[in-house]
Amino acid sequence: MEIKNCPGLLLEGYTDYSPLFLRRMFNGKKVSHFLPYNAPELDEEDQKKFMQNQKQISISGVQEKYSIILDKNNLRLTEENERGTYILKPIPHGLKRTDMIPANEHLTMQIASQVYKIQTAENGLVFFRNNEAAYLTKRFDVGLDGTKLGKEDFASLAGKTEENAGTNFKYNYSYEGIAEMIKKYIGAWKVEIEKYYNLIIFNFLFSNGDAHLKNFSVLETKNGDYILSPAYDLLNTRIHVEEESPFALEDDLFKKWNWSKCRIENPEHHPCKEDFIEFGKKIGIDRQRVEKLLEPFLKDQTEVAALIERSFLNEKTKKLYKDHYIERLKKLNMY
Repeated sequence: MEIKNCPGLLLEGYTDYSPLFLRRMFNGKKVSHFLPYNAPELDEEDQKKFMQNQKQISISGVQEKYSIILDKNNLRLTEENERGTYILKPIPHGLKRTDMIPANEHLTMQIASQVYKIQTAENGLVFFRNNEAAYLTKRFDVGLDGTKLGKEDFASLAGKTEENAGTNFKYNYSYEGIAEMIKKYIGAWKVEIEKYYNLIIFNFLFSNGDAHLKNFSVLETKNGDYILSPAYDLLNTRIHVEEESPFALEDDLFKKWNWSKCRIENPEHHPCKEDFIEFGKKIGIDRQRVEKLLEPFLKDQTEVAALIERSFLNEKTKKLYKDHYIERLKKLNMY
């Protein structure tokens, strides 16, 4: 397998992880971008190891996830009574272009971090012995000494479970409603609400149609208070599923119906610039500040195209990804 760009930060000219990525992801340790396993579905012995590991990890979601630990300079599956510091997400099943999902999530997270300065969980690609890619992310709720930090997603904060709200519980809400919980549970909410606002715009611009209640969390700090956690699970979902709505949450942006004239009049009823301005005001940001925050998202950022080109997506999916970005950019700029 030929690698021309860092599988972590997508920096050009690297055949493995760059020194900067190794510092951020592995505290400077020289770690291989290959795992000592075959993909779970290809090797019976390795499959047993992955099945045993999955019993230990308590992370919700349909995609298979595994707990990983850095043992000296080697990544491996955690064993019983070990606390993992990384999460591994191999290629899932049942969607279109499933082989591109790890590279898609990696690219989307890197664009969020590098272009729009959104704080994200550290992440990169890692490869099985058979060269199949998987997505690897560093847990932000586990400290360097292995201590667990408090973390709650917004489904828990809203008191929603499958038992009391049905199978669609994590989608039955509004983004304005999440903002109200940020104000309730985070003392320095005026700082965190701007981070949240940026993330909502990013999700629309990059076609993340699965930004539900469990994909936003609060995180305990060393001082015992709470902040918005780094962003995670960012993905251009349109590449893999047919979408009926630009947003994951059923109630859309607002608790009560509040569409702009632009949104009412365009045939697809997609949100426009004025909808996001009104949303920013609704969640407690003044209009002048809203327009300042919105500004980077309204420009065609050349680094987006550069990162897409350096990504591990195949050529057909690169084109789809870029086309989706340009299409949403035009919609966002409509009045």
